[in-house]
Amino acid sequence: MPDLKSLSTTLGPVWPGIIRRYARFLPVTAETSVVTLLEGNTPLISVPNFAAAIGARFDLRLKYEAMNPTCSFKDRGMTMAITKAKERGAKTVVCASTGNTSASAAAYAARAGLKCVVILPQGKIAQGKMSQALLYGATTVSIEGNFDEALNIVRELGETGLVEVVNSVNPVRIEGQKTAAFEICDALGDAPDFHFLPVGNAANITAYWKGFREYADAGLSDTLPKIMGWQAAGAAPLVLGYPVTHPETVATAIRIGNPASWQGAISAAKDSEGAIRSVTDEEILYAYMLLARTEGLMVEPACAAPLAGLIKAIAAGEIPDGSLVTATMTGHGLKDPDTAIKTAGFSPIIVQATKQEVMEAIGLG
Repeated sequence: MPDLKSLSTTLGPVWPGIIRRYARFLPVTAETSVVTLLEGNTPLISVPNFAAAIGARFDLRLKYEAMNPTCSFKDRGMTMAITKAKERGAKTVVCASTGNTSASAAAYAARAGLKCVVILPQGKIAQGKMSQALLYGATTVSIEGNFDEALNIVRELGETGLVEVVNSVNPVRIEGQKTAAFEICDALGDAPDFHFLPVGNAANITAYWKGFREYADAGLSDTLPKIMGWQAAGAAPLVLGYPVTHPETVATAIRIGNPASWQGAISAAKDSEGAIRSVTDEEILYAYMLLARTEGLMVEPACAAPLAGLIKAIAAGEIPDGSLVTATMTGHGLKDPDTAIKTAGFSPIIVQATKQEVMEAIGLG
């Protein structure tokens, strides 16, 4: 029987969560009582099969944020938001959400012993995400409106002083989310040449650029990436230059018409010499299915927006051969099972319970 103590030493120290790991870069002190579910430390996965399928002549790696506790990147910002809310003595936290934020807020509020209220656009949230918020015990309110209207209500609630807002309008959310950029640099030994990611409410693109800059300023990386943000064509206010009143896209996580971090996103793209562009739902679903079938990685549809964008960038000759490219996969595909089943395009084959019928069904009879 192996010696458990020596095995533990071999495996290395236990991951402490992003706040303790990156405390020097975060607004916390030694006295801060951290609320954590050990988020972060997500894998940076090489995807050579997908890269070959799209004609990439460079190293492509995906930051698979589905491995966070509630299966999305939102946990990085939420550990910070809930930690600081509790530190300030809040009893109730509130957020507007297209799904992932509500799941994360509800989970971390439960961990902290706080009441959580989530406001959702009726009929505009994937069932996998809704189920999380409900099971974690959040008071869930659906409005007859879109995310932007829900966020306006949340802002107004925050002004009462009775609740703590944990949407990305709360600046500590961005502080937590920037740690994903730190992890990418830690894994690679430097920053990538390009970083692709989906853009909805735009906090993540803002956070990644902040993280890459802070690591470079601290001497922990030597270069900075070009930040390439991708919106869905039916919800592309940053591309159009004005808010979209009725945003529509199959990628529910980025179905947002008036991003809260608008200026931060524009600055990230400009300062990094990158861009923010859009892709159609058809392009998103193609990349979504191609990734699953070439690499066995299931992501939520929003994640496929930057992959669809990467395909377009390759076709335009914008990514030099030999580059190092990373992309953020924001959440797990099981959060939106309806889209997965519909996109797969086929259902189980039903036969009698005999070996012969099964063999015929699979082409061996």
